Formats: sequence, structure tokens, C-alpha cells
Amino acid sequence: MKLAVSGTYSAGKTLTVMALSHYTGIPRTLARTIREILPHAVPGKSLAECTPAEYLQLAMRRHVGRAVEEARHPDGFLSDGSSLQEWAYGAMRVKYGMDPNTTRELAQVPHSALSAEMLFFEAVVEQFGRAFRQHVKESFDAYVHLANELPLSADGHRPMHEGFRAACDEMLLRTLDELKIPYHIVGGSLEERLIRIAELFSFPTVTSTEDAIARAHKEYARIDKHLETARDRAHAA
Repeated sequence: MKLAVSGTYSAGKTLTVMALSHYTGIPRTLARTIREILPHAVPGKSLAECTPAEYLQLAMRRHVGRAVEEARHPDGFLSDGSSLQEWAYGAMRVKYGMDPNTTRELAQVPHSALSAEMLFFEAVVEQFGRAFRQHVKESFDAYVHLANELPLSADGHRPMHEGFRAACDEMLLRTLDELKIPYHIVGGSLEERLIRIAELFSFPTVTSTEDAIARAHKEYARIDKHLETARDRAHAA
């Protein structure tokens, strides 16, 4: 089974995938996140400060990293999201701006107000989307989509607002319908998510939910959560 755990920012994908991997014994992919990629790819900038061209670089790096990790597990894996995420986030930046926090009071940026740079960005994101959609259709058996039940994290890394997040969520689900990829929407506590996902796919379990969650929290605590611009960039290109 090649399963993506989908959802938008702050839906709990990462912790859910970590715990689910411990709970079932199914390996998870270990592609670097945008948070991890940024200091090397765009030194000195946060995600909110990235230009359209820089965002495209990040999306390309993230997609390649995902594809490489997926290929390492031909017998099945759990994935923290998929390349649809980067495409959806890019497409919504056309509508809400490169830093959606600056358009918090607007429903959308009028298309007629887009600069030449943003119109080109829109066209490239759509072409990325074609490639990413084809890749996902060929690579995944099913999705679990996490409901937007948790508040947005105020860690400074996620430049967005609830309107942006809801629009991304709707776009992801609509795309799964278009691609005819089976999916289940799952919510509840972390323990409830683990039990429900295992039941849905008849996954074996190799430990208790308590142990899986405890191990996931320890693993999650090791993630460097400093804002990108505050990290050591000694190895930046």
C-alpha cells in the first residue's frame, strides 16, 4: 500500500505519519520538508519572503525529494502529504499573494491586478501541476485526508490565514476526485486517527497506540523548528 496522509498546513500530517509508521511498521518516506530545504535553497529568507521564482525552485526540490524517497519503498510506504501540496500552495498564492498574510482582509487578489511576473508564475505553476498530478496518479493507491480541526500554528513558518487554508483544502479534495484516487477523511485525536486508518486499510499493528504516539512525539521533538532565517547556514550554497 502506497498511502499519502494529506491535508493543509497545521492539519497534523507529520505527527500522524510518524505515529502511524510506528503503529503499523510500514515505513514512511523521509523527504526533506520546505522548512528544511529553505536555508540551503534560499539562504536568509523565510517562506513569506520568497519571490515567485524562488517558490518554484522550492516546489521543484520538494517534488524531486518526494519522488526519490517514494522510489526507495517499492513495496509500500506512508507519505507526509504529496506533491499536490506544493502545487496547491503555489496556485493559491496566485489568488492570495506570495505572502497570504498580507491579503488577510481580501477574499482574493483580482486576476486583473496580477503583475506580469505573477501571470508567468501562474502559468508555470499550472504546468508543474500537470506533472505533479500525473506523478501522484501513478504513484499512490489511496489517500487519508486529515480534517482541518487544529488551529494554525503561530510559529512564523506558515504564511497564511484560514481562508487560504480552506481554499487549499478544497482544491486538494477536488483534485483527488478528478484523479479518481480513493480517499477517506479522518479526524479526531491522534489515537483515534491511528485506529481509524489502520481499520480502513486493514493494516497490521506492531505496537500499542500509546507507544506509537510516545515514539512519534520524541521523533517530532527532534525537528529543528527555528525560523528558517535563524538557522545555521554554514552549508548553504
